[in-house]
Amino acid sequence: MNRIKIIFLFSIVTALVSCSKDDYRFESQNIDPFVRFNFLASNAGVPLEYPAVSTTIQPSASYDNESVKTLKVPVTLTSTALKSSVLVNFSAATSGDITSFSLEPKTELTFEGTKLTDTIFVSFDKRWADKQSITLKLENASDPDIHIGNLNTYAPNNVFTINLGEISTVYTFPVKDLIVKGEVGEKIDFKVNFPNGFIPSEIENASIFKFQNGFEYSLTHDDFGDNRSSITYHLTLLEDIQNDDARYETKINLINIPNYVATGNTSLTVVKPIKSPRDIQANPASKFTDPTNAFYLTYGEHWFDKDGTCAWQTFNALTFPVVVTKDNENAILYSDKGTANPNDDVYHDAFKIGFNVASGTNTVNSFGLKRWFSNESGSAAVSPGFNITSALEFFPENGNSKTQGTVLVIPQDLTIGSNKDNTYIIAISGEGTYKEISNGLYEISFELKLTNDKLFGGTVSTQYRMFNNRVYPKPAALSINCPKEVTL
Repeated sequence: MNRIKIIFLFSIVTALVSCSKDDYRFESQNIDPFVRFNFLASNAGVPLEYPAVSTTIQPSASYDNESVKTLKVPVTLTSTALKSSVLVNFSAATSGDITSFSLEPKTELTFEGTKLTDTIFVSFDKRWADKQSITLKLENASDPDIHIGNLNTYAPNNVFTINLGEISTVYTFPVKDLIVKGEVGEKIDFKVNFPNGFIPSEIENASIFKFQNGFEYSLTHDDFGDNRSSITYHLTLLEDIQNDDARYETKINLINIPNYVATGNTSLTVVKPIKSPRDIQANPASKFTDPTNAFYLTYGEHWFDKDGTCAWQTFNALTFPVVVTKDNENAILYSDKGTANPNDDVYHDAFKIGFNVASGTNTVNSFGLKRWFSNESGSAAVSPGFNITSALEFFPENGNSKTQGTVLVIPQDLTIGSNKDNTYIIAISGEGTYKEISNGLYEISFELKLTNDKLFGGTVSTQYRMFNNRVYPKPAALSINCPKEVTL
């Protein structure tokens, strides 16, 4: 019995000797102060940042980093409240390019009063090669009584290593839709989020957006600063779009660029919505279509260069209604096919029309676009953009007029090319009006905008007139410039 008691007592003494002061909760004022790295990460490898705390996670001696966001490395001084400031020097070494990162502060941490934690901010200014590392080391303190590292040998935490792994940089929109009032000079802000951060030099001159513009605006962004998690953009309206009877829409799409992948929500729609509800019985689309005639044409003219002189030039295109489902808000019943079965009913969009072939793999001349190019392919396999199946949208005056209103070219991207190895993405948009100019004769008057940097150096536009009959009054000549044919 006595032998057992002696062995048990010896075990307790041994355990007490083997435990470091760092393993206790210091409740007395007699603390040997020490300073160490206090970097905590979740089981998923996500660093904990203020105000997140944990009493169960142990400080790490290293971290595998695959992000270019600024990494925050906290350093903690275990001590009673300080009567005077304490400075702790640290060093940094890397196995890679020393100019690929920067530190703030550079070499010295400060502790004072009850502020017993300071942070090293590691910012990444360029991409690194795989398998590199950054090693931070606490060197010495201005108070020689402060121990560098934990008061133990198995986890001193006086050195912290950042292992730089494969970088994955992506971006996304945090929201899908924004609404504007439509006033000139109106500003709205939106963000592009970078979950793993970004490198400013890679983004500042990059084109990360593709646009389908339904109105004029300018786009600027905040200085990048130290925030590498998002960029705030400012959209400013440059035109008045307050017509209550019309819906104006611009789409801003994120695209993939070298080193950055668009992910998640990649499209932002900016809308000035209709305030006047549209009565489907106005059915303006029916004025420009005839579903009983697969070869029904609308006729048009556009102001275009003809042998070096601007002139109205004619075109026509097969025109069709846009077929929709019964639950579409703009659906109007076209045919019940003579049956009592509602499942075979055919509905059309009361406010949209499009241009397409009746059959086959060729293309029609939507908006006379074939005149814009000198060597275009008429095959739908190469130039599907010549068939615009949902092209124009009508907005009746007061929501119910059967004779006049506003028309918008539905913003979208068209693919047009000379052959399968040489195609271009051309964004179209535009707006105007429509009106019954004589009994049964309707005229659509609008501006069409085409955007492609390589073909047009940006955006070009011209005026259009379209009619629902081949006999119409010749438009008066305009005193404006006009586009010229371009080679694809």
